[in-house]
Amino acid sequence: MPTLIDLGIDLDTITDPHIREGFIQLFNLVEELASGNDKLRLENQALRDEVARLKGEQGQPHIRGRNRSDVSSEQERKTTGASSRHRGSKKSKLKITRSEVISIDKTTLPDDARSKGYQTAIIQDLVISTDVIELQRETYYSPSRKKTFTAPVPAGYEGGFGPRIKALTILLKTVGNMTEVPIAQILGSFGVDIGKSTVDRMLLKDKQLFHDEKQAIFIAGLHSTSYQHIDDTAARVKGENQHSHVICNPYYSAFFTRERKDRLSVLAILGMVDSPTQLPYVWNSAANVILNTMGWPNKHDELLETLPRGRPLTYDELTNLLDGVALSDISHNRLFEAMAIAAYHIRTDIPVVPILMADDAPQFKLLAALALALCWIHDGRHYKKLTPRLVRHQKQLDSFLDQYWAFYHQLLAYKTEPSLAQVAALTEQFNTLFATKTGYDQLDDRIAKTLAKSDELLLVLTHPELPLHNNPAELGARAQVRKRDVSLHTMTDEGTKVVDTFLTITETAKKLGVNIYDYLYDRITKAYNLTALADIIQERSQLTTTS
Repeated sequence: MPTLIDLGIDLDTITDPHIREGFIQLFNLVEELASGNDKLRLENQALRDEVARLKGEQGQPHIRGRNRSDVSSEQERKTTGASSRHRGSKKSKLKITRSEVISIDKTTLPDDARSKGYQTAIIQDLVISTDVIELQRETYYSPSRKKTFTAPVPAGYEGGFGPRIKALTILLKTVGNMTEVPIAQILGSFGVDIGKSTVDRMLLKDKQLFHDEKQAIFIAGLHSTSYQHIDDTAARVKGENQHSHVICNPYYSAFFTRERKDRLSVLAILGMVDSPTQLPYVWNSAANVILNTMGWPNKHDELLETLPRGRPLTYDELTNLLDGVALSDISHNRLFEAMAIAAYHIRTDIPVVPILMADDAPQFKLLAALALALCWIHDGRHYKKLTPRLVRHQKQLDSFLDQYWAFYHQLLAYKTEPSLAQVAALTEQFNTLFATKTGYDQLDDRIAKTLAKSDELLLVLTHPELPLHNNPAELGARAQVRKRDVSLHTMTDEGTKVVDTFLTITETAKKLGVNIYDYLYDRITKAYNLTALADIIQERSQLTTTS
């Protein structure tokens, strides 16, 4: 978008306050009209696309990245002076399987050439070969019992295929984001006689062991830190829009696909049930406070006095109690949410999350037992989305963003050496910075919104272990997005559950530095020689706590 020169007007030289204010209002009107024009242009194009679709034609193609400003904050967030990562030697990371001596043709050497030993080069290669096994299972027959006894197929070898093929198939599907047809083609090129339907069954059937592993990972992950990252992204199931939720911390990532992304759906995930209909609900003083925070209308206060106090209710019991009560849909949902949150906070059978780190989406608010921590990077993106046309406003935005990220780096420094003196100083500095008035209305509105979120953005001052951003959850969501881009959607509830389970296992294994193929093979063969991911999470988190 081209910039507008400010008509050669320098507001700082205008001494008459009325004239100065008039120009400020004029400049803001230009920005408002330009922003409105942009929105109308987008709406107009959307309507044209819809008209074209109704006529059986195609609308304007969506080209990723086109007509969108860069709202990434990667450059601003980089720590100045940070040294680049140095990779260790290749030899130190690899296990040498064989060594070969490469001789030189002596006839090509001059007469005075003398041996200087050998120069070592590390070469990586892969040996792929089929292993067709004929199992001769010992068989006995008992005439007295009229029954045949046959030696069982070893674990992992059921169904006519061995554990290595099964582990590789899961790896190609989950990590490689491949569909069933190419997986079958790749295995076929190695000499394996397998079809798409067999790959399907291999990926979907008899996966309870892995579902149990996912549950154990989630429980261990919730116990491992005082906070949890959370985010969601779109998912497609049987051609319908659903939502993939990711909950994670440095030790794990867990994925859950649900029909909705409202507060009760998120709470059901945290409560380790599949649906809000399986949650407990309780009316107590905490529920009353939460309900008032949500904006409960006073005219329904008499209803609250009829609710059983302190006794957990099922979804059906609460529904029956409210049967015939004239509540709006909003009030009805808020009452259910408040009572479900209150019940979640007092549960002792599952780990209750003290702090959630998230963006400012409403469904994440009030869920955590202590507080919601907001992502500084997400807040910063709102500033990057401003598109001032006037040079004066562009300079004001750039100047403020410099101060914004400078303060962000001060918070990063505080996390390494927190102190009470710094808490007071940084709080005062935050209040001063975000009380700034520039005269550029859109920027000032954005600054005021950041100031209103001070408790959530400055939670790190009382909890220095908190990260300042929600990037781990956003990166986790991208894993689901890449899978959606390739496969578009899952066709069954069973398939959706399997995708969530293997995303959880593979993404967690990557975080823990566990070889994913080896882990899958170990579980498929039921050898259990490798430590469970949940146990590794527990061990690592305890080491971090005690160090």
